[in-house]
Amino acid sequence: MTFRYDDLSKRQRQFVDALAAKTQNPNVDRQYLLDIIDATDIYTVPPAWIVQDSRRRTDTRGVYHVPEIREAVHTISTAAPEPVAAPAAAPVTVAAAPTMNLAGAAVMGMTGGDRAHLIPSRESTYVPWGHFSSIEKILKAKIFYPTFVTGLSGNGKTTMIEQVCAKLKRPCYRVNITKQTDEDDLLGGFRLIDGNTVWCDGPVVKAMEDPAGGVLLLDEIDLGSTNIMCLQSVLEGKGVYLKKIGRWVTPAAGFTVLATANTKGKGSDDGRFIGTNVMNEAFLDRFPVTLEQDYASRSTEKKILTKAMAAVSIDDADFGDHLVKWAEIIRKSFAEGAVDEIISTRRLVDIVKAYAIFDDKMTAINMAIARFDDDTKEGFLNLYTKVDGDDVVATEAAPSDWSSMDPDARIELNVGYENKDDAKNLGAKWDGDKRTWYTTAGHLATDDRLTAFNPIAPTQDVECPF
Repeated sequence: MTFRYDDLSKRQRQFVDALAAKTQNPNVDRQYLLDIIDATDIYTVPPAWIVQDSRRRTDTRGVYHVPEIREAVHTISTAAPEPVAAPAAAPVTVAAAPTMNLAGAAVMGMTGGDRAHLIPSRESTYVPWGHFSSIEKILKAKIFYPTFVTGLSGNGKTTMIEQVCAKLKRPCYRVNITKQTDEDDLLGGFRLIDGNTVWCDGPVVKAMEDPAGGVLLLDEIDLGSTNIMCLQSVLEGKGVYLKKIGRWVTPAAGFTVLATANTKGKGSDDGRFIGTNVMNEAFLDRFPVTLEQDYASRSTEKKILTKAMAAVSIDDADFGDHLVKWAEIIRKSFAEGAVDEIISTRRLVDIVKAYAIFDDKMTAINMAIARFDDDTKEGFLNLYTKVDGDDVVATEAAPSDWSSMDPDARIELNVGYENKDDAKNLGAKWDGDKRTWYTTAGHLATDDRLTAFNPIAPTQDVECPF
């Protein structure tokens, strides 16, 4: 396929013009795109029409083919008057593109798409819940008040913050923290642009100086290394000194910092969140408040799925109700230590979308839980069939039934730690309070493999199969 300059949209041509003003080479790397982004207001992230178009990829990783640059160079040179000689090293100033209004912005934010605004778009399917009102009060107060939001994956922490910003029309500078994130990524650094060394402010500085009251969102902050300690003075609200250029940055009114994490900064003991670190106590202490975000209640989660279904033209209230019950049972089992995996709200929404695509419930569920090991996947599928068959109350797989059972009616099993997975796979249940595994007479009668765990008979008058 031939790429033509005239086929580009107005905004895309503006970006290509900015590229052409710096180079005539049609092959540009990702860092070059970022340098142009820093020098203009056309995009805030590398545009998807370049970096996500497989036809533009070259044999060199991270280098993209933009042949429209040559056409842009020709267009600029033929349209412009005879140029006046200038020093070869003089930097070229590129005019900023006009700002689009919020309603017309295609906001794809940090996913690599076009984003004309730092104010997130409001999602019509979003259901405010959890700490939404608390975050809203913090931002409305326009008081510098760093807030740490923690909770298990997929329960809406980041989306909640973005949607508060969308509602209040506050610019949100989201930075995804990794182990490699350092002072240069956060505060800024020198960039080589067309042979010139130019200082470029980082997202932290831009958020601090935003006159609209920038909100700095440090996403997955517990993945960071000690390099993020460069934010100490920022978290105190005192500003920051850019030592490389000798400049003091004072935060504008309304600036604040919000951070999200799957842990509380103490690391992940169970190994579920690989890469999270034990964070510096002095750093954590600069967050005056920590908000713990759990999964939504059954009624709230049902509203979330109802809206998600409406967005993809699905009208099946029963399916949404079954999904919510199914996830709730699994989460209770996870909390009791009976299962090692969990179904997040995000995964439920993914199931709804898969259902809209493939028009089959079990296909959608199968695809969504395929990442789990075979035993967990089979157990989750079996549980869903019971939920969908309205057999939750009768089934022995429901933790609510097991936990409400009279302890004297249980048959305790002698399960060593090394055999816990075998017991769980056979349907045995874990009592977190008594720290024992157990089953029922009915269950034991249908699966004699459980007798290998030397069951202890119940004390009540219950028919015992052994």
